[in-house]
Amino acid sequence: MPPSSIANTPQPAPIQAQVRGACPHDCPDTCALITTVENGVATRVQGNPEHPHTDGVLCAKVSKYTERSYHPERILTPLKRTGPKGSGQFAPVGWDEALADIAQRLQSIAARAPEAILPYSYAGTMGLVQGESMDRRFFHRLGASQLDRTICASAGAEALVQTLGGKLGMKVEFFAESRLILIWGSNSIGSNLHFWRYAQQAKRNGARLVCIDPRKTETADKCHEHIQLRPGTDAALALALMHELIQNDWLDPDYITQYTLGWEQLRERALQWPPERAAEICGVPVEQIRQLAKDYGTTQPAAIRLNYGMQRVRGGGNAVRAVACLPALTGAWRHRAGGMLLSSSGQFPVQRGVLQRPDLMPERTPRTLNMVQIGDDLLRDTAPGFGPRVEALVVYNSNPVAVAPESGKVVRGFAREDLFTVVLEHFRTDTADYADYILPATTQLEHRDVHLAYGHTDVLLNRPAIAPVGQARSNAQIFRDLAARMGFTEPCFADSDEALCRQAFGDAVDYALLETQGFATLALPDAPFSEGGFPTPSGKCEFFSARLAAQGLDGLPDHLPNHELQGTDARYPLAMISPPARNFLNSTFVNVQSLRAIEGRPVLEMHPDDAAARGIADGAVVRVFNDRGSYQCHATVSRRARPGVVNGLGVWWRKLGLDGTNVNEVTSQALTDLGRAPTFYDCLVEVEACAVPA
Repeated sequence: MPPSSIANTPQPAPIQAQVRGACPHDCPDTCALITTVENGVATRVQGNPEHPHTDGVLCAKVSKYTERSYHPERILTPLKRTGPKGSGQFAPVGWDEALADIAQRLQSIAARAPEAILPYSYAGTMGLVQGESMDRRFFHRLGASQLDRTICASAGAEALVQTLGGKLGMKVEFFAESRLILIWGSNSIGSNLHFWRYAQQAKRNGARLVCIDPRKTETADKCHEHIQLRPGTDAALALALMHELIQNDWLDPDYITQYTLGWEQLRERALQWPPERAAEICGVPVEQIRQLAKDYGTTQPAAIRLNYGMQRVRGGGNAVRAVACLPALTGAWRHRAGGMLLSSSGQFPVQRGVLQRPDLMPERTPRTLNMVQIGDDLLRDTAPGFGPRVEALVVYNSNPVAVAPESGKVVRGFAREDLFTVVLEHFRTDTADYADYILPATTQLEHRDVHLAYGHTDVLLNRPAIAPVGQARSNAQIFRDLAARMGFTEPCFADSDEALCRQAFGDAVDYALLETQGFATLALPDAPFSEGGFPTPSGKCEFFSARLAAQGLDGLPDHLPNHELQGTDARYPLAMISPPARNFLNSTFVNVQSLRAIEGRPVLEMHPDDAAARGIADGAVVRVFNDRGSYQCHATVSRRARPGVVNGLGVWWRKLGLDGTNVNEVTSQALTDLGRAPTFYDCLVEVEACAVPA
């Protein structure tokens, strides 16, 4: 029963409890939560003040979590489709009927071609149990196609592996001691709030903050300087910084000699990138590049906070590699407040093999399909090198109809009447509308899970604060139930959620401490690479990667122009990036009324010059289009957009868009240079005023 209903009914004195938990969402901060429960109802979610990184503070989104868990549109029972695909017409059914039918359909397909079954999931929850345990066991045992989960971070992740040896870096708390912080490709105020608090502490202590971003973000507003470069030109900027470090001898030669590999090759490449060349490509003043290089080369300790926006272009992996070389050139790693951080997730000793049981797969490893290209793959028939047509899709922790690129194709694929689709969800999302069955899943307040982080180095335990709402079941329980219906008798399919939590880290983390405190801090050095010790094959920061060279790729980082380069197609003169709306998290929270009210409506930010050239006024309805499709939204004429670049803030549910579409109608399925990741920000469009308002 929602809190509003209880408020209207006389109640005895509440039985109150406070339950420790963790935020499940795709954010570097992985906050520790305290949920207040009265008479079995969650009444408040707040940050745990005892967790140093959370410090009692939550973002506006998660502080509204009870509004999401008790949302009036929450799915409370299994639903079976009764109308056409996409119509959103469903009728309630019992769990037994739903599970029996789903199991029968999957068994029938698996008997002919198990690879015709595809799981599709990502980071709707970042939990190791509800996100990547019993589900993986189920699909491994089934012999289903595997999913290449690349839609967010894999280009940057591969770049870090090739340069530093893994997804690791400086401890986030030591940014508070830095004297210079480059916030590169990150709107930290909206997407990394707790890092921003450390950056503000450094600023109060005299540090200089520089924001590098194509958009004039809320973070840029609060920094000392904003370098508003063109999308996809970050590697050019990084190489020009290297050029100036070399020319002015702002280097640490001892660190380079002892702890890096490939210096002479990198030096030769960097000297090909004078600031004038980079300034022309990046679209920023040459003196701004020179000054940034001087600041970075002469200030210690200097730190770089990367985020994933910069890698969503063709050359995103190379760009991250180039930036990751900078701290080794200046010896910034010698200091605990120097170096860089993109992701800390590689430092967690997760026993993924134990959780996921890849040994359950058949002798021949099933094919792997890339989640970025789901539109093409659902429309593809059997073909040499592809294998069987996808006949069944099980979607959980994701909303691909809204979030996958080139969504016109994604919609056509999901609309196939011969595609059997099961969706585990809390709400009737754009994807759920195309399901044959929707199975009600628990929210974070209703299940047990364990979490790592990619912005700090604490493990967190989430304990269920309330009983499942309605007939909801945890993801792990749903896959346990399906395994039983499929006749899978291996003992691992009987593991409880608590058993899975304990298996996630084994003896590497004190589970008793997680139970009592809610979090446990990994024992790691303050300055991890002060004396080298990189987990690369050479043990050094690898400016030159022999592993990439062995794949026929460039062993050195370089600037790779975008797939869709401005000036090459006069029909589409505007570059478009699609950063997240501040009050949503990907497509999560879009249906929380209080948060949607703050966002207002889907918008496209346009520079005044670009708007004036097209006769577009602030607030006008516009059509954004290219060869892939079009969508309508309202224009916001603002200098948050640089000339020649428009910012399509996302990701709104399609059904809430002006014409039933969203920004991903125009984005591309093309992949990045490294990591097989999407190129959402490598996109050319044109914009026109709508003749008739939508």
